[in-house]
Parts: sequence; structure tokens; C-alpha cells
Amino acid sequence: MVESRHGASRRTPRLTPEKSEGSRILVGDCVAQMATLPAECVDLVFADPPYNLQLQNDLRRPDDSKVDGVTDDWDKFGSFKEYDDFTHAWLKACKRVMKPSATLWVIGSYHNIFRVGAILQDLDFWILNDVVWRKSNPMPNFRGRRFTNAHETMIWAARDPGGKGYTFNYEALKAGNDDVQVRSDWTFPLCTGDERLKGDNGKKLHPTQKPEALLARVILSASRPDDLVLDPFNGTGTTGAVAKKLGRRYVGIERDPDYAKASIKRIAAIKPLQAPSIAPFMTARDAPRVPFTALIERGLITPGVNLVDSKKRHTVLVRADGAVMLGEKVGSIHRMGAVAQGLEACNGWTFWHVETRKGLTPIDDLRAQVRAEMDL
Repeated sequence: MVESRHGASRRTPRLTPEKSEGSRILVGDCVAQMATLPAECVDLVFADPPYNLQLQNDLRRPDDSKVDGVTDDWDKFGSFKEYDDFTHAWLKACKRVMKPSATLWVIGSYHNIFRVGAILQDLDFWILNDVVWRKSNPMPNFRGRRFTNAHETMIWAARDPGGKGYTFNYEALKAGNDDVQVRSDWTFPLCTGDERLKGDNGKKLHPTQKPEALLARVILSASRPDDLVLDPFNGTGTTGAVAKKLGRRYVGIERDPDYAKASIKRIAAIKPLQAPSIAPFMTARDAPRVPFTALIERGLITPGVNLVDSKKRHTVLVRADGAVMLGEKVGSIHRMGAVAQGLEACNGWTFWHVETRKGLTPIDDLRAQVRAEMDL
């Protein structure tokens, strides 16, 4: 029988899910719990599985103090085959619950990410990107025998070969990055300070808690408000906390009752951001189509008026049927804009202007006014 979580079989009994305002934490084995979810219900998966660090001895600093690293049983596997079987099981379970348009993010280190990537491809996931999380404050290499491990790798994959129809909020990401495409290397610090959950003993509750900023970029890039986000390795609930803050629904799965309890409390305290601040970024492709005739029908432009370019070098006459005249030539605002400039193509909405009470106004501003009325 394949063990889906080290030390827990796929027959682990389902426990009662804990809820927190649109979020659910399922306590138990991840594969067993995913089997209780409906097929094709999830929009986005973020997975932070055990890394199988294969630590043989304690890690110690030069002053011989012990490094509080990952020594938990959940990160220990008997062999690479055992880890591969575990990875195959949970990825297969994820694929069943993912919508055809869903994508999956999985994070790992050099210990496991290459094995995970190979199994993703074996299961016919379609890898879209690998994204490097560069840590601005990495833990040093205390023995000086290797390079400092200053990054982790995330694989972003679509459910099916070809990867069509998935969500990627390209324009929103670019707008927030000074109108420059966002690269596949992201720099964030490790989770420290007040964001780090502590136990009753004052020590960090979980050894590998991820920073909220990292999860925010993942969720903002690959999902929309009200989408369902799944984290099969919930831990202390970072994914759920960020998902709730950003107006997404959430299902987390965690086998450790203490971690689950802490995450439930954490997520319950989160207040979602106001709707306007998380509304989908409206692109030209997504915006409702407004024909030029709509401006005439709403009285924003009168037949017989002239349209001009911003420097008033070219003029066209607006006809009652929505076409425009450039001398003896008649056509659309786009075609006549191209003819006026001797070009193959032209965006007539941004090229042509009309005189209004506010002065010379791009007709695209009038189109935006019509679109605003359509949203009311």
C-alpha cells in the first residue's frame, strides 16, 4: 500500500474539517483528505511538501550552538523510492481535484525539487515556469564547505499538456512592477519577526514557515477573487491567511493537530481587504466591447462633428452610421487613422480626439464613460 504521507496511509480516517469564514482546514493525511473533495473543484494549488533533507546529524554554528532546523519525522523517508512514491501519490491526488484551467505551484530545495519536477512531467502536468525565490537573508553555511543555500525553487505547472486557459494576471503584475515584465527570480526575506508564529516556549512553531509576501505574489499572479486555493501541506496556514486576505476561498490539509490549531486561529484573525483593492485588473481584452456607434447613440459624439489627432494635423468627419470620412475616403476610425498617417494599422480610439467642454478629449475617454455606465 502506498503511503501518501510518511507514516500515514491512504486509509487514514477522515476527521471533521475546521472552518473559518470561507476557509477550511482538514486534519489528516493529505491524499486521504483530497479524496473527500469533489473532482475538478480547485482553481490553484500551492504545495510546500517535505523536502527530504536527509540530515544525518545536528546542525551547529561555529560557537557550537544548535541550529533549529528540520528534524521532524514528517521530513524523514527511508529511501528516495519511498519519497518518490509519496510525491507521486499526492501530486496525482492534486490533479484529480484541479479544474482543467487550474495551475499548481510546488516549492522545494535542491534536495527534492528535481525529483518533484520529473514526477510532475510523468503525470502529464505542463511546466510553465520555474521561479527562483532568492532569500535576502539566507542562513549561512557554517562549515564553509559549500556555497550558501540562498534560494529555493518553485515550479509552476498547468494541469494538462499544452496548458491552455489558466489564469495569469500578466497585466496586473506588470503594472505593479513599473510597467516592466515580472521576472522569474523573486527576492524576499525569510519569515522572521512578528510574522513568525511562536509556540508556548517562545521558539518558532514551524521550522519552514514561508513569508506571506511570497504567497501573496503566487496567489495574485495565478488566481482571481473567490477562486478556491488548496494547500495540501497547510503547516501554520500562511497560504490560507494570504488567500483570505486577498478574497480567495481556501482549503488546507494538515496532519499535525498542533499546526492545524495554530493555523485556524491565525486565519480567523485575518480581515479580507476591501473589494476594490483586490478586484480583477481590467485589461483591454477583458473589457466589454464598445463600438464607435455607441458614442453616437448616447449623444457623446454628434454626426457631422470633426475628429482630429492630438496635434490637429489630421481631420475626419463623423457620419451618422458610425463611419468617418477622410476626404473622399470612408471607413472605420481605425482604418482612417492608419490612412491619415500612411500606416498599416492604427488604434483609432487613442489617435482621434474631439472637442468637449473640457477641451480636446481622446474618444477613448468617452468609450470609458460608456463602459462605466455598462457596469452600473
